[in-house]
Amino acid sequence: MSVLDQLAERMGIEPEFKDATGKVRRTVPKVSRALLNAMGLDVEDARKAQAMLRELERTEAGRPLPPVMVVPESGALLAVPLTLPRGTEVVRWSVREEDGTSWEGEVSFSKLTPLRSRKAGPAIERLRLVIQAPAKIGYHWLRIEAHGLDPAEMRLIVVPQRCYVPEGLAEEMPVWGISLQLYLLRSKHNWGIGDFGDLKRFAEFAADLGASVIGLNPLHAMFLDAPENASPYSPASRLFLNALFIEIPAVPEFSSGARVRAMADAPDFQRDLAHCRDAPLVDYEAVARLKLPLLRALFDVFRSDAGGGRSRAFQDFRRQQGDALERFCRFQALREHFAARGSRQADWRNWPKEYQDPGSASVARFAQQHRDRIDFLAWMQWIADRQLAEAAEAARAKGMTIGIYRDLAVGADSAGAETWARPNLVVSSAHVGAPPDILNPAGQDWGLPPFNPHALRIEAYSGFIDLVRANMRHAGGLRIDHVMGLQHLYWIPERCAPSEGAYVSYPMDDLIGILALESRRHRCLVVGEDLGTVPEGFRERMEVAGILSYRVLFFEFDADGAFVQPHGYPPLALATPGSHDLATLRGWWEAHDIELKSRHGLYPSADEEQRQHEQRAKERVALLHALEAAGLGLPDLDATGPFRSDLGDAVHAFLARTRAGLAMVQLDDLTDERDQVNLPGTTNQHPNWRRKQSLSLEELPTNPRVRALAHILNSARPPLSSRKSPNVR
Repeated sequence: MSVLDQLAERMGIEPEFKDATGKVRRTVPKVSRALLNAMGLDVEDARKAQAMLRELERTEAGRPLPPVMVVPESGALLAVPLTLPRGTEVVRWSVREEDGTSWEGEVSFSKLTPLRSRKAGPAIERLRLVIQAPAKIGYHWLRIEAHGLDPAEMRLIVVPQRCYVPEGLAEEMPVWGISLQLYLLRSKHNWGIGDFGDLKRFAEFAADLGASVIGLNPLHAMFLDAPENASPYSPASRLFLNALFIEIPAVPEFSSGARVRAMADAPDFQRDLAHCRDAPLVDYEAVARLKLPLLRALFDVFRSDAGGGRSRAFQDFRRQQGDALERFCRFQALREHFAARGSRQADWRNWPKEYQDPGSASVARFAQQHRDRIDFLAWMQWIADRQLAEAAEAARAKGMTIGIYRDLAVGADSAGAETWARPNLVVSSAHVGAPPDILNPAGQDWGLPPFNPHALRIEAYSGFIDLVRANMRHAGGLRIDHVMGLQHLYWIPERCAPSEGAYVSYPMDDLIGILALESRRHRCLVVGEDLGTVPEGFRERMEVAGILSYRVLFFEFDADGAFVQPHGYPPLALATPGSHDLATLRGWWEAHDIELKSRHGLYPSADEEQRQHEQRAKERVALLHALEAAGLGLPDLDATGPFRSDLGDAVHAFLARTRAGLAMVQLDDLTDERDQVNLPGTTNQHPNWRRKQSLSLEELPTNPRVRALAHILNSARPPLSSRKSPNVR
């Protein structure tokens, strides 16, 4: 094995992978070198690669304890690897549990079991320290001391075997819910974009229908200076919320601020408000022009009551959110400052050097000089957080078993707050994507920077923990986009084609364990979006961990090419007709997605478009056969005929009968939308993330189609609250 291959293996770059056709693809040296460079390693030639390898070994040899160990809940003995100078006499150790409980001991160096010896400067030995592991799940610490050594600490994370799952969610007591893109809701209350007030009202309506869960798009913070960058899957930060979702009239200061009400009542404002509400597409820039000045005015009203209870609650929120919130707000203020000089300056990588480091004196001075703006940005996060909490509470109060489930994007924008705030943790010169496959022969570059798995471990997974906690906040469930990233991600070096990438592995068992720990603590169900190229054995590992598989009806075929029947779905799964990246039910039947892809040049040839149409024709026939086999046949419907509402009814009845513990209906299918929310492969060519719902929130409760579909779902999946109280299993 070459030095480059050894270094690549050490940093998690996989030597090969099996593509969608089953062909083994080797990782070529050029790609390994580019990805190692992206990780900050200079491997221009074999000599430099050898130097990097030695440096990593020296660093490891100088660390008495690994930075972290993640161990299963058992209370059994735990073997901890130590790296100590040869000749050390006595090792003293102590364990400090999360709740303050502690115990200690000591052992003679000569009684430690050797693991491995090697020289790295002074002679060292690798040995095994055996201690009693903490019995309680949580974040604990192990400390060791020895004569002549500085004390060393390691994070010791004890995790449960499985994520939280409400008892009986699977075969015995399956439930259903509605998934929606919040920003696409229309209502008489909102200001041209669905907001947290709409979410609260929708939760109450959905609970009355019998739904047990509401599935949302990512609620991540976006770029307020560039609101038209609207993809919720390419946010500024996944740790915080999109301030444009704030329902302004529900902010308490709105009723007491005469100036704010005067601004909202002004004729020009009312004209712009009417435009935003009536527009068929979300006009993000116009919405931002409406909301942000009024939010600023509301903040001024809020500040006038500096000693009130709300002021204390805001300060409590800031303390709880800590440095992460402060850095995020500093980033937003800096971006606004530099973006005013030109669009190129919006990207923090083009800022003056002294502002590219979040810990620099220049950034601290800027924060002091712009404290008012930073306080305002933090206040908006507090308001958004409180309104999301109110919507979640409304769902619980109405008896929803799960309530709101949130969506965690696979990454954040490379020009965003996550890469600026923690540059050592995120690799900004590589992108996450997918290798070429049958649907996307050129591969996919999602433009999102990945976590550096080596840095993630050195930081004891703090970045991952923060991310999971932030997105389980006020949630009864969490959908993890591209959940295969727990095992590996396909990295593409910057300025390279998607075909010139490789998979980089992650410490899957550690990450799943942490996910299970946070899931238990938040009583939050976990759903893994496992579409695409799924590694062998990965779904089985998810099932053991209690993570629901994400099963899209139109991707579920058996070995003979027929649709999987309801009994073929696994119980620990979420079943759905589609997703934000796929055609709606009506759009699929009418092949509208194929026409859109053709119109935007997403097929390499006319032959490919024709092949797609022919395949869809076969799939329509297969769907009708599947419905008939399930006792839901429509004998008078031809596979070449137009879409009919009774076809939608039959598909949803089929979905409701699956063994999947959770069946999610798309709001788009409840209202028979034809246009899908997003067309992958396009940006400005298609109005992605903008098409509003055809029915308003006020029209939904009385719509006969909506009520008929709810009846179909309730017949097979009555709400858990009407059966028995859920527990944890």
